[in-house]
Amino acid sequence: MHNKPVTLGVIVGNRGFFPSHLCEDGRAIVLKVLEEEGINAIAISPAETPYGSVESLAEARKLADLFKSHADEIDGVLVTLPNFGDERAIANTLRWAGLDVPVLIHAYPDVVNTMTIKDRRDSFCGKMSACNNLRQYGIKYTLTTLHTVDPESESFRADLRRFVATCRVVGGLKGARIGALGARPAAFNTVRYSEKLLENSGISIETLDLSEAFGRVARLGDADPAVTAKLAAVKDYVPTAGIPAEALLKMAKLGVVIDGWMQDQQLAASAIQCWTSMEEFFGVVPCTLMSMMSNGLIPSACEVDVVGVVAMLALALASGQPSAIVDWNNNYGDDPNKGVIFHCSNLPGDIFVKEDNAIAADDIPVMDYQEIIAGTVGQENTYGTVVGRVKASPFTYLRVSTDDLNGKITAYLGEGKLTDDPLKTFGGYGVVEVPNLQGLLSYICNNGFEHHVSVNLTEMADAIYEALTKYLGWEVYYHKGKCNCGSCDCDCAC
Repeated sequence: MHNKPVTLGVIVGNRGFFPSHLCEDGRAIVLKVLEEEGINAIAISPAETPYGSVESLAEARKLADLFKSHADEIDGVLVTLPNFGDERAIANTLRWAGLDVPVLIHAYPDVVNTMTIKDRRDSFCGKMSACNNLRQYGIKYTLTTLHTVDPESESFRADLRRFVATCRVVGGLKGARIGALGARPAAFNTVRYSEKLLENSGISIETLDLSEAFGRVARLGDADPAVTAKLAAVKDYVPTAGIPAEALLKMAKLGVVIDGWMQDQQLAASAIQCWTSMEEFFGVVPCTLMSMMSNGLIPSACEVDVVGVVAMLALALASGQPSAIVDWNNNYGDDPNKGVIFHCSNLPGDIFVKEDNAIAADDIPVMDYQEIIAGTVGQENTYGTVVGRVKASPFTYLRVSTDDLNGKITAYLGEGKLTDDPLKTFGGYGVVEVPNLQGLLSYICNNGFEHHVSVNLTEMADAIYEALTKYLGWEVYYHKGKCNCGSCDCDCAC
């Protein structure tokens, strides 16, 4: 779902009172734009209905049947109105197709000097009628930024890209299977969650006990081809100078077991117990393996933070780029809008600074031991972290939580930037700047959200917000640095 081209069903609205010939050019232009944006289209042909549009009951039924025959391919639907359009035909097509996917409503703009009866579109008005009927039918839909817009414009193309990201999030989360490897660490009540609430949104959890994983590891020989290949992949992924060969071999074997489990169970992401059973009873940390999975767009979160990895998955689906899970960890001096994000770390390799843009030599990612746990279980049992600095970049943050007391899934999200402000510390780290960070932190604490947050080095908050609220029905706070109540312009986070 991250990388495959998105496929949209296309509905070209038509209405006989208005110039039908506009549907011919209108359809052709929209299909051309979709192709240019790398989006597949399923549309009825002009041989099947006039101009490949829908107006009558019979035409709506015909297009709905076409959509149903491609239901496994269609990720969303684009409704385009070259003229006023028949709102009933549009609504009936969507109802009869039964796709339950995001819908984008687009209306062509009129041209001031072609407002005669021959060329006047009235799509401006028709869009309102179409939306009115879709709401009556209980069909959810998304609007373009401008009420009417030229489909060849950058404004529409940006809307289209955002809508495609929304489609990927909705399609990827519905039916997603998440692996939970190990029990929630006893010291982390903060990562409790409700499987039942997630299941109600189409997200299933598949569990595996650590003892089962360790048992499968014990059956693997050192020279097993899968182990040899995984060991080579680990060494290829991150510098391992100074890491004991025994620790690397353990990582490789565990990696083979996790990969096999995830493939067998068709898992899209994983949350893994680390603290401190992995170290005490197996002798490594799983961070590098988790980093490799996340970097390959199969997100992995530590401390069995299942809802944390759901957020990682949503971000990766929207952007097609790796996500990380971090702690909101420290203030950054006296700047109220800056802070430090940190983990031990299992951050994906692609979000770290590289040699050509490193601020300091030790910013570049390498494998090391886990300094925090080492004091308890011994350094020799904690090799496998990926340490380094996250590169400067705009980013989106998202936290998902299950509110068991009120029976709903909640979340908050927003955008900020990772800076190149100086910082010397350990693990995986970065300095963030978020507008009205103090208001966001107050919101997190007042609403009992976890200290973990998922991040992605792209700006995808709008698309994710639409997916989670409109199409999945979750309760989401979108932090934009200003008050969200809509009745004032203060800097609070109400």
